[in-house]
Amino acid sequence: MEAMTVIAMETVMKVYDPALIRLLQLVSPTLPTGSFSYSQGLEWAVEAGWVHDSRSLGDWLGEVMQRAVCMVDIPLLRLMYHACYDKRLEMLDKYCDLLLACRESHEFQEEEKQRGRAMAVLLAGVSLLPENEWKKVLSRSQLAGFAYAAQQWDIDVHVAAMGYLWAWLENQVLAGVKIIPLGQTAGQRLLLALGDKILPAVAYGMTLKEDEIGSSSPALALAGCFHETQYTRLYRS
Repeated sequence: MEAMTVIAMETVMKVYDPALIRLLQLVSPTLPTGSFSYSQGLEWAVEAGWVHDSRSLGDWLGEVMQRAVCMVDIPLLRLMYHACYDKRLEMLDKYCDLLLACRESHEFQEEEKQRGRAMAVLLAGVSLLPENEWKKVLSRSQLAGFAYAAQQWDIDVHVAAMGYLWAWLENQVLAGVKIIPLGQTAGQRLLLALGDKILPAVAYGMTLKEDEIGSSSPALALAGCFHETQYTRLYRS
C-alpha cells in the first residue's frame, strides 16, 4: 500500500503545475470580489424580453463574449499583464483609463472600480501587493488586479485569459439561471456549448492591437444603462 502511494505521488508530481492551482484560486467563484452580485445588464435584458429561455440566453452571452469581452477585456488583460511584468505602473494606469472608457454605462464603470478595490484589498491581504502606489492603480480596475495576480503567480497570459473568460461566462450563466429562471442542467448545457467558444475568443482577442480595442455591442450598453433604474432587481447597480 505504501509503495503504491509513493508511485501515485510521483505520477502526480510529474504533471503538477503550481501556476494552475493559483489560476483555479483566481477564477474561483469564492474569490471575494463580488462578481456574483452583478448581472452586467442581463437582468434588464430578461425584464425587456430580449432573453427569456436557454436558447436566447446562449445567443446573448455568445454575442457579448465575441463583441465585448473578446474585443476589450482579453487584449487589455494581455497589455496589463506585460505592464506588470515590466513594472510600468504608468502604462497600467493608462490601460485602466482605456478599460473604463470602454465600459459603456455608469453601472459597468462602477462595477469595474468596486471589484478593483476588492481585488486590491485581497492582494494586499495575501501579501502580494507590497507597494502603496501599485495598490492605488490596481484599485481602479478588477481586470488590472487579475492581470497583476496572474503575472505574480507566473500564470501564462494566454492561460490566464482563458480562466478569466471562463469565470465571466460561469457568472453570467448562473445569473441567467436565477433570473429567467432555468434549471441547473440547462445551465451546464450552456457552459458546455459556450465553453467551446472560449479558446477561439481568447486567440482572437490576443491578436488585437491597442488601437483596435473597443466594444461593438449596443444592446449590452443599453441593458447596462436601463438596469441602473430598473424598478425591481436582484443584482446591484
